[in-house]
Amino acid sequence: MHSYERFSYVYDRLMEHAPYDDWAQLVQNEMSFGNVLDLGSGTGECSLRLAEYGFNVTAVDLSEHMLSVAQDKAMQNKLSLTFLHQDMRELDTGELYDVITIFCDSLNYITDMDDVKEVLRRVYDHLKPQGILLFDVHSLHKIDQFIEQTFASNEEEISYIWNSFAGEEKGSVEHELSFFLENEEGLYERFDELHFQRTFQISDYKTWLTEVGFDITSITADFTKQSPTEDSERVFFRAMKPQKG
Repeated sequence: MHSYERFSYVYDRLMEHAPYDDWAQLVQNEMSFGNVLDLGSGTGECSLRLAEYGFNVTAVDLSEHMLSVAQDKAMQNKLSLTFLHQDMRELDTGELYDVITIFCDSLNYITDMDDVKEVLRRVYDHLKPQGILLFDVHSLHKIDQFIEQTFASNEEEISYIWNSFAGEEKGSVEHELSFFLENEEGLYERFDELHFQRTFQISDYKTWLTEVGFDITSITADFTKQSPTEDSERVFFRAMKPQKG
């Protein structure tokens, strides 16, 4: 799996305009306190906000380096969180949660259909009865927008070129990123990243959630209360573990 070692330190720059407040608000809409598990937590931007709001937060990520950045932020802001280095496909915390989140299209990094199902099964097993799963994924429309696109940024300390190509599977995309970072000597060092994402039909996610045992309570788009359309870019799912579960 990818180490994200250097990428973790430029990730926040790359994601500086991401709507973290909006993601965190989705949890606040559910409850004012409780235990939250944040899967695919990255450098902790959502997890830290939730901790600031008073939630008891456990942040899980595949990358030790991402978690290290998140821990540094927590210390600087005097916030208490639990950080766990785990693959969400092998999730095992020994705890039950009121809400589990998989935000910022983190589930799209699970590109195998059976692996997505396994993630949903493990999430179900880690929720309290009537616990809530909140997650978002790229729409197929959004993935199509990525393909054959180039994004670039040229700043003083960091520059990057981001190329996206169609993956081998339907609904998949490959991201090739080249970063140029200024070192202490004022010279620029290059490093490259290759990332894969894949999304599926909304009907697929609905089927898998139902098979696991979830009750799907809403499917919306783009941080609105509206149902997804053909032009929607981000699809949000809210699913509940039944009381009898």
